[in-house]
Amino acid sequence: MRLALFGVLCLPALLFFAPSAVAQVDEPVIVDGELVFPTDAVIPRYLTDTERRWLDENPGGPAVPRVATAAPTGPLHCVAEYEPMDGILLNWRSYTTIIAEMARLITTTGNANAYIVVANAATQSSATTTLSGNGTNMSRVKFLIAASDTVWIRDYGPRYVYQGDCRAIVDHRYNRPRPNDDVIPTAFANYKKHGYYEMQTLYSPNELIHGGGNFHLSANTQSFATRLTVNENPLLTEPQITNIWNTYQGLNHMFFNPFPTSVDATQHIDMWMQVCGDQKVMISDWPNNPGSTQDVICDNAAVTMAGMGYTVTRIPAFSVSGVHYTYTNVVICNNLILVPSYTNATVQPSNAAAVTAWQTAMPGYTVSTINCQAMITAAGVMHCIAMHVPQHRGGANPTVYLKTPRTAQTLPAPGNNVAINWITDDDNAVSNVDILLSTTGGNSYDTVIASANADTGSYNWVVPNLCTSAARIRVVARDANGNTGHDSSIGNLVITGTVGPVGDLNCDCARDLGDVSPFVLALLDPTTYAATYPGCPINNADINGDGQRDGRDIARLVDGLLP
Repeated sequence: MRLALFGVLCLPALLFFAPSAVAQVDEPVIVDGELVFPTDAVIPRYLTDTERRWLDENPGGPAVPRVATAAPTGPLHCVAEYEPMDGILLNWRSYTTIIAEMARLITTTGNANAYIVVANAATQSSATTTLSGNGTNMSRVKFLIAASDTVWIRDYGPRYVYQGDCRAIVDHRYNRPRPNDDVIPTAFANYKKHGYYEMQTLYSPNELIHGGGNFHLSANTQSFATRLTVNENPLLTEPQITNIWNTYQGLNHMFFNPFPTSVDATQHIDMWMQVCGDQKVMISDWPNNPGSTQDVICDNAAVTMAGMGYTVTRIPAFSVSGVHYTYTNVVICNNLILVPSYTNATVQPSNAAAVTAWQTAMPGYTVSTINCQAMITAAGVMHCIAMHVPQHRGGANPTVYLKTPRTAQTLPAPGNNVAINWITDDDNAVSNVDILLSTTGGNSYDTVIASANADTGSYNWVVPNLCTSAARIRVVARDANGNTGHDSSIGNLVITGTVGPVGDLNCDCARDLGDVSPFVLALLDPTTYAATYPGCPINNADINGDGQRDGRDIARLVDGLLP
């Protein structure tokens, strides 16, 4: 279903001016009333004339099968780009010479995986030949076959959070009418079997319109964007947008003014600023344009960031013939920083200064340059075509985040269904899960609800006829190597049945001194016990769980009663 306001919400995007030097970019075509992005087309990062015309006729935007979801719960950490990375996600769509060099450095110096989106098996075969011939560590290359429209994966996602110790994707609606791009985050979530959340505005039925390159963050919950996002969402105020990012990503947000579109056709913050440490930031300077609007914006941002405790490093930037040349649009991957270089006569002399600035700001990192002259006229460079995939927190062991039932609550009456929901994560993949029940506040999980269950993320559990105020659920994940990890309810669940926990022989829903006499009766005269305590399971006298009701259970009963 189309968003009726897509054309309105993206109005600033419709007004973008393309750079004047656009010899190396193409336009999509309109076929039977729909936008088509040919596989050999080099589509720019900014909105094309063809897309503007199409949106004039289709103000609802493309029909994209997206469904907004509730926000993730529990502890959230939105991952900064300088944190440990599992890999970098790329799209083998255009600028493949640059992508091949990025993949080589990412899989060798960066010690990370290169996840590469390809259109089909033939494209994968061709990419494999190119990458291996360029010296890429092919054991670290992972292909995802999926339809896409453009190379600009930074803008359409996915963006990661840790939910507990599990990686999960938080997604937005792409601020371009590029429907195949817009669902790449969903495809990658399915490929990696990661949790997925779609940002809803909370204040209207629409999703947040956004371009992911207009976003930077630190690992200490601070995030930054230009007011382009505010302009793209005129039904929302700045506080409402910041609240969305706080709710879905656990972030405290700050807005800066965007550059004029005559200087930068995207108005994205990643073209002039890069957060590179908890209290460290790189911001453009404009040696050939002192006092210009973009210079004032950067100078003011530098003062603001310094006032927040950041160490600010300035790095040159240039506007030449309508092209925005930037050295902040970099890819940080573990110990590696990929910095663009250019051959333009005005800009080329600053290549060495840019490297020095990054080496000074980030000691201990390897700074490598890649010639990006071929793509800068499309209003973006390497950061714009790369998305970060953070490391799995559990190492070789799976991790689990139990979503529901997680906190203290009274469950529906026995016989009703309760949804047990979870997400998992692993360095490879989770094979299956066990679901266990404790009636001792988590001291032990003696009851198996499901064993070797498919890792679907949800299980409909029929509440048993128990009477306990100390129930908890645990989900145990298992991978192909037999490694396990688990997560459990963090509060006691109340089940209001008629059958108490093990050791509750008088069915008063507690194991206490009142159980001693019926316990003895259950051992010596089971028939009389059954008549005296109808409905109470006599097997509750098997306290040590060995299948027998005998004297060995007495010690366990006494242990449970002692303070």
